[in-house]
Amino acid sequence: MGVKNRIASIDLLRGAVMLIMAIDHCRDHLLRGHPEPTDLTATTPLLFFTRWITHFCAPVFVFLSGISVWLAGTRRTERQLSTLLITRGLWLLAVEVVLISPGITLDPLLHVVVLQVIWAIGASMLLLGLMIRLRASRLVIGVVGAMIVFGHNVLDYTGAGAVGKTFVWNLLVASPGFTNDCIVTIFDNHSVLAAYALLPWTGMMLLGYAVGPVYGQEFDAARRRRLLMRAGLLLLGAFLVLRGFNLYGDPAPWSAQKTTVLTVLSFLNVTKYPCSVLYLFMTLGPALIVLGVTEGVRNRWMDAVAVYGHVPFFYYVIHWYVAALATIIVFYLQGYGSSQIVRPGDPFRFDPPGFGLSLAGVYGVWLAVVVAMYWPCRWWGAYKKRSQKWWVSYV
Repeated sequence: MGVKNRIASIDLLRGAVMLIMAIDHCRDHLLRGHPEPTDLTATTPLLFFTRWITHFCAPVFVFLSGISVWLAGTRRTERQLSTLLITRGLWLLAVEVVLISPGITLDPLLHVVVLQVIWAIGASMLLLGLMIRLRASRLVIGVVGAMIVFGHNVLDYTGAGAVGKTFVWNLLVASPGFTNDCIVTIFDNHSVLAAYALLPWTGMMLLGYAVGPVYGQEFDAARRRRLLMRAGLLLLGAFLVLRGFNLYGDPAPWSAQKTTVLTVLSFLNVTKYPCSVLYLFMTLGPALIVLGVTEGVRNRWMDAVAVYGHVPFFYYVIHWYVAALATIIVFYLQGYGSSQIVRPGDPFRFDPPGFGLSLAGVYGVWLAVVVAMYWPCRWWGAYKKRSQKWWVSYV
């Protein structure tokens, strides 16, 4: 959701997480054998941190979306903002199904629709739009967001009984990610995979909306930087204490391993599906610090990264297809044929046994993808800035 007066530090952070995010997507498509990066019995430190660094992407993106909603609301009435959120939310849900899922699975026939971060953002916008339509105050929205974020890990102790095994529960509350419990067949060979549980991410958007006024024009910049830094350090401190003593906030406690390195990995190996409190503290804390540190700081490298942050939705959609094109090229260069595009029982195309690259090769493709995206993003950002067409704000 764009704003007329760009906030450089937000664009920089958003651009950075967009670039990092593409590492994970290239790994998903191209890493040979698809080893699980967080399996401490089989991973390597480089593979683990290749995955771990991308943990920052979704929380930061969703939280900043909440701030952007508040900024958009400064130029609209409550009813106009509510209408915008509802229509934008529905648009994002349609995009997730029609455009993003084929980019993930490389299957234009949509045998599996994958609901990931765009679904979570779109549905969260719908809920936030309804709350604003019902005249919920910013304080109420913030309290609800905090209750969701800080409280949803109570389910680790109470459980959900039989309802916890249902698709609807996984879709809305506690999806464990890419597992059979999160798949429901719609008709014939067409299914929906709920990779992202909605409510934890909705909580993040509500919190972003609640803190949005710190970016108001009347808010003192020095005070804002101090607040962001202190809040970031507080979240990091809470993460270290709660994680260090395995007190609360993640269903997978850390433990001492056979080596110091593996013990560190165990400590950092928090739960994304569904996103735990400690996962959110670990990622949002540094993000707030970065926002505080980078405000008012500019150089050509930061400006280049911010290009991607100017047009996050455009980048997000297109980069899937650039990565998919790279995957198809590698597929044929490695000598595979069209008869091997589809593998029985595998919802992902162009993924025969033995296919893929080393981790170094994946990083090479990632670099090519993000460099190739720079000029389209710069062009679209310039066009979007000068265009008055209504539909441009939806891209």
